[in-house]
Amino acid sequence: MLDALGRTIDYLRVSVTDRCNLRCIYCMPSSGVEWKPHETILSFEETLRIVRLLAELGVRNIKITGGEPLVRKGVAGFIRTLRNIPGIAGITLTTNGILLDRYLDALRDGGIHGVNISLDALDPQVFHRITRRRGLAAIFQGMDRALASGIRVKINCVPLRGVNDRHLIPLASLAEQRPIAVRFIELMPLGAGEGLEPVPGAQVKALLEERFGPLRELPPGEARSAGNGPARYYAVPGFTGTIGLINPISDGFCETCNRLRLSAEGVLKPCLAHDLGLDLRSLIRSGASDRETLRAMTALIAQKPKGHTFAAPLERAVRQGMYTIGG
Repeated sequence: MLDALGRTIDYLRVSVTDRCNLRCIYCMPSSGVEWKPHETILSFEETLRIVRLLAELGVRNIKITGGEPLVRKGVAGFIRTLRNIPGIAGITLTTNGILLDRYLDALRDGGIHGVNISLDALDPQVFHRITRRRGLAAIFQGMDRALASGIRVKINCVPLRGVNDRHLIPLASLAEQRPIAVRFIELMPLGAGEGLEPVPGAQVKALLEERFGPLRELPPGEARSAGNGPARYYAVPGFTGTIGLINPISDGFCETCNRLRLSAEGVLKPCLAHDLGLDLRSLIRSGASDRETLRAMTALIAQKPKGHTFAAPLERAVRQGMYTIGG
């Protein structure tokens, strides 16, 4: 499936809930949020129908997101059914890791290929400052059990000036003895993240090279084997795993963007940074046929923007939190 600019669209991020058991400062306000009513959230059956239709259009890889997807009852069984959709080649999950150990066996049996764990600091005090919760021990238990089960693991860290920027080296060091990818992601000006200061990827890279020596960027073939996203992956001397940098602001990758996002409420979005979207929940609940739904999806994909708007003034940027869209 190609969009109007010739980009291959084969990757879908599916949010199954807006709820989360953490309250990360770059995602949610300190006062908390009002969760969406249950009836406004897509049922698993509705989501499966949408994925099946998008697979007909060429989607091959699925990322299950939230909120925190593991707080939704039945998500492992949903993944098992998702795996059986013709055309779907890979299914991965983004999680904060708190509940990973509890559901790991069901996820593995359901056919999950990999997990991305959001982890912004190893220091308990810094972790609590960012997440407003505790749970580091549970995250490590789930991570190491996932590795032992043969599930691919990635760590996602958002460097924040004055918050965790002095704690990035210990996180990177997780890849020294473990076969994981530790990825550093530039903060995007969305929702609660607008009031925080990002650390540009080039500064993160310089910090890592000062400690570990030159980073060798992996060639395209090796990098693609690490995942379907936009990360640039680097080998570090003496490391078992790799380091990844995702720089949507300072080194944009819109020209190669291959993704769509499906929110928990059923809005299909061709770009995270634009308000453009298709309300599939209303469409399918109104009785639209598969043919009508496919036509609407195709029209939306043809409108996928050329690039994001994050460099524009904040009042023009999307103000939704990531928990409402799917990270």
